[in-house]
This record gives sequence, structure tokens and C-alpha cells, in this order.
Amino acid sequence: MLSLSYQSLLKATNEFSSENMIGSGAFGTVYKGILDSVETLVVVKVFKLEHCGAFKSFMAECSVLRNIKHRNLVKVITACSSIDYQGNDFKALVYKYMVNGSLDDWLYSTHTHQVLSFRQRLTIAVDVSFTMEYLHLGYDSSIVHCDLKPSNILLDQDMVAHVGDFGLAKFLA
Repeated sequence: MLSLSYQSLLKATNEFSSENMIGSGAFGTVYKGILDSVETLVVVKVFKLEHCGAFKSFMAECSVLRNIKHRNLVKVITACSSIDYQGNDFKALVYKYMVNGSLDDWLYSTHTHQVLSFRQRLTIAVDVSFTMEYLHLGYDSSIVHCDLKPSNILLDQDMVAHVGDFGLAKFLA
């Protein structure tokens, strides 16, 4: 796994600039960036540790994503646990960038004219179904995502669906 510092993520995202921000949720803000060391386009999810539950969300996501492998899960490049320049704890996850955005963008965006064909919709549904089957039955203990929604289904260059955001996931015995 690639080892990245706070400084390298700061540089990759142009100091977490608003131009590179591609999303925000209860526990984190998501930025697009380029890692100089490997010339790779990435997504950096920075956790808002001042919010109650954000640290738990980071730990849950790390726990789930380090133990499971499936072609339809987002690919985690690395995690960063560090201190920022103000002396605050800093936690982030770095993912492979999905060039076609989220399913939410395709279904509900009013500023683009993107339309999914019936075949694409069916393929995405099958991809997500295979992922849910794997999470529920394909591992030692069942994993419940707890936050499956179109904005957490990401689409790669071939329109293959990848399920992400495991911050609320639960392991069941």
C-alpha cells in the first residue's frame, strides 16, 4: 500500500481547494487530486474529526475495506492518519478516481444531459446486487452497508458500478 503524508495530500488537492471539492457529507469532504509520485488521479476523503462520529466512521471504513476484496467495491489506494499544520489530528482515505462520477449524477443531475440506457441501468443494478451478495454472504461475517444510495455508487470509465462509503457499515456475527 502506498504511504502518503498530510503534505502530499495537501499538494495533490491544491491545498484542499474548493475547485477540487467534489462532495461533502456528515463525516467528511471529498476532493479530487493528482498524486505527483505516481501521476494518478485520485479521490481524497478528508474526515471532519470535529464532528461526533467522524472518527468512528473512519475506523469503520478502514476496517471494512482492508478485509474485503470485490471487483465492484471502490479501490482504496491508502489511508492517511497524521497531524495537520495546526497540530490537529488528520484522517483521510485515498481512492481510485471514478471518471464517470456517481449514479446520482447520472440519474438526478439537472446541469448535464447524461442519460443511461436500459442496458446500462440493468448492468449497474446487477453490479450492485453482486456486491451486496458478497458483503452479506461472501465473507466470514456479514457486512451491512447501511448507506446504500445512488451517490455511493460510483462508475468507472467502462460504466462498471463500484460501491463506496462504508462509514456506517456494520459487521454481523
